[in-house]
Amino acid sequence: MLKMYRVLGKRGRITIPYEIRQRIGFRHNDVLSFTQQDDGSVLVRREKICDNCKELAEEYEENITLEDFLDSLSEEEQRDALVHLSLLWANKQKN
Repeated sequence: MLKMYRVLGKRGRITIPYEIRQRIGFRHNDVLSFTQQDDGSVLVRREKICDNCKELAEEYEENITLEDFLDSLSEEEQRDALVHLSLLWANKQKN
């Protein structure tokens, strides 16, 4: 098991060490979830927005609207997509 330490910054930010990101496969713009465990530890997990996006895209004609695509997703997939897009938008507003 790899154990590393980082200091939590004033704004509550922390950098996930490079070695951990490489081992787990975290990439830029990944959506991460944080779940507090009963023992006080926190589980960090990379979330998938859509498991079958490529398959869905092949099923639709080229003129599909965003609304049609979103309607084809489950409620949970719609929520995940909203979170992902909100994070992307927030990052663009910073720049």
